[in-house]
Amino acid sequence: MKPIEAVSSHATTANVRSSHSRFKYKKVLDGRKQPIRGLWERNGNFIARMSVEDADGMRRTRWKRLVGAQTVPQALEQLHELHVDRERNVLPLLKRTPKFTDYAAGYLTYFDTVKDAKRPATIQKERGAIRLWTEHIGGLRLDKIRRVHINSFIQKRQAAGISGRTVNLDIIALRNVLKRAIDDQLLKVLPTENLRPLKWTPHRRELVTGADIDAICRAALEVSKNGLEFVDYIRLMAFTGARRNEALRLTWADVDFQREQLTIGADGLNKGREVRAVDFNSKLKEHLQAMSGRRAPDSQFLFPSPQRGGKDVSAKTFMESLRLARKKSGLTTFSFHDCRHFFISYCVMSGIDYMTIARWVGHKDGGVLIGKVYGHLSNEHAQRQAQRLNFAPVVLSEVAAS
Repeated sequence: MKPIEAVSSHATTANVRSSHSRFKYKKVLDGRKQPIRGLWERNGNFIARMSVEDADGMRRTRWKRLVGAQTVPQALEQLHELHVDRERNVLPLLKRTPKFTDYAAGYLTYFDTVKDAKRPATIQKERGAIRLWTEHIGGLRLDKIRRVHINSFIQKRQAAGISGRTVNLDIIALRNVLKRAIDDQLLKVLPTENLRPLKWTPHRRELVTGADIDAICRAALEVSKNGLEFVDYIRLMAFTGARRNEALRLTWADVDFQREQLTIGADGLNKGREVRAVDFNSKLKEHLQAMSGRRAPDSQFLFPSPQRGGKDVSAKTFMESLRLARKKSGLTTFSFHDCRHFFISYCVMSGIDYMTIARWVGHKDGGVLIGKVYGHLSNEHAQRQAQRLNFAPVVLSEVAAS
C-alpha cells in the first residue's frame, strides 16, 4: 500500500492553491447519478478522500490517488481495501518517524536508566547487535525499513562467516527495538514479521575429561594466590553445570543440605531470570561439605571477593587465575564454560534423560538443544557399551538358574 499523500482539503500554500485551481476535484457518480462517498476524480485520476487517525490521536482528512484504477468499479474496490486497512489499523503512519540510529540510541538509554528492566548482560549483547544494525540501516527512518534491508544484512553477515545462530540473535535485537517503536505508535507492523530464522548446526564440542579438570586445578594451586578458591569454583561448576557468573553469585543460603539441593538464580539475575534447583550428586555433596568446613565467617557468599575489605561482596572473576593455570597445565583452550560442558556431557553418558539435564542447567526447551549438541556422546557411549555384549556360552550357577 502506497503512503497516503499528505495533501489535505485545507492546504493553504500557494503552489497547492494554484494546482487546485487548474485541476478541480469532482465527485464520482454511481450508475444512478448519485455521488459516491469518499471517491473523487481529478486530472483523470481517481482519488480517495478519507478520515484517518494520526499517531497523536487526531483525525485528519487525507487524499490518496488510486493507482491503476481505470474504471469506477476498480476505484471502488481500492477504496474498499483502504477502508478495511483503516479498520485493521495498518494504514501507513502520517507522522514522520525518527531515524533508526536516533531511536535505537534512545532505546539503549532507556534500559541503561531503568533498573531491572533487562539484565545487564542482555543489554550488553543487544548493544553490540544494534551497533551493527546502525551501521547498516542507521540513516533510514523507522517506517522505511523493509525486508530487503534485513535480507541484505543477513547476506552480509553470512558472507563474513557469521553463524546462523548469531545472525538470528542479531535479528532478535532489531525486532526488540522495532517492537518498542510499535508500543510508541511509531510503527504499525514489523518488517521482520513472518521472517523465518536461519537454520544452523550446533558446534560439536570435544569432550572435556575429569583428568583435564584435575590438571587445571593442580596447576592453579601451584601458581595462583587464590588457587584454593579457584579450585572450589571450577569443581562446583563441573559438578552442577552452573554458568560462570551465576556460580559467582551463589550464597550459602542457596545450599540446602537437608533437601540436598543447590538453588541457582535466587537473586533474580540469571539468564531469563529463571530460578532452578540442582539435585545433589555424590561429587557435589562431598564438594559442598568440604567447602562448608572452610567457609569464610564474614561472608554469605560461596566465593567471597579476596579484596572485599569491610564489604561482603562476591568475587567478580577468576580470569587471572585461569590464565595462569592454563599456562602451567598446557591446557591453553580450557574455559569456564568447559566445566558446564563437562557436567552435561557426563550426564548424557550416564543415561540421564535430557529433560532432567535441561532442568538442572536451565534450558527452557525441555532438552532439545542438549540432544542436538550432545546427542553424539550418547550414541558413542551406547556403541562402546555394545562392544561389551558377550554372546559366548556361559555357565549359570544353580542359584542363578533357579
